[in-house]
Amino acid sequence: MVSWIISRLVVLIFGTLYPAYSSYKAVKSKDVKEYVKWMMYWIIFALFTTAETITDIFLCWLPFYYELKIAFVVWLLSPYTKGSSVLYRKFVHPTLSSKEKDIDDYLCQAKDKSYDALVHFGRKGLNVAATAAVTAAAKGQGALSERLRSFSMQDLSSIQQEAPLKSPAPASSRSTAGHPRARATTRSNSETASSKASS
Repeated sequence: MVSWIISRLVVLIFGTLYPAYSSYKAVKSKDVKEYVKWMMYWIIFALFTTAETITDIFLCWLPFYYELKIAFVVWLLSPYTKGSSVLYRKFVHPTLSSKEKDIDDYLCQAKDKSYDALVHFGRKGLNVAATAAVTAAAKGQGALSERLRSFSMQDLSSIQQEAPLKSPAPASSRSTAGHPRARATTRSNSETASSKASS
């Protein structure tokens, strides 16, 4: 039995890379017949990939499931079976042609609703972000002022506790020690007294 990894590699190489290179060659050569061929393939391959996502979950336990996937991709690509062309012309094109108007209307409505929803949720998101920023700023400012207030109260209480511990200095020396003008006046008075004594 083929494992999941081998199946993925085969689908990747033969189902995606080879058709991508062939599509490039068709674009380069500007051959309309090749354009149409590879466009049909990519439409069928997109449907196959969508279906594969669901069947890988529910049907992978079936015997030869991965072998069938490989055989299907080879059948789609083969120039002898022209599988993608057969599926497109017999099933996909008639179904899409009959439902095209409904699909276009639905896609147009979905586009409009998604735009409206995006604008609505964008506005809501901006409002939530602005409210959160204002709340954070208000809380931050309140916390900062409380913190500063606690520091200032703590500093004041520590100053009041330190003041009685210091020994009080004599009144005359405390008054002259604190003021430079008072010190200068005291010095000039002492100089005047000493000059009078010497004369």
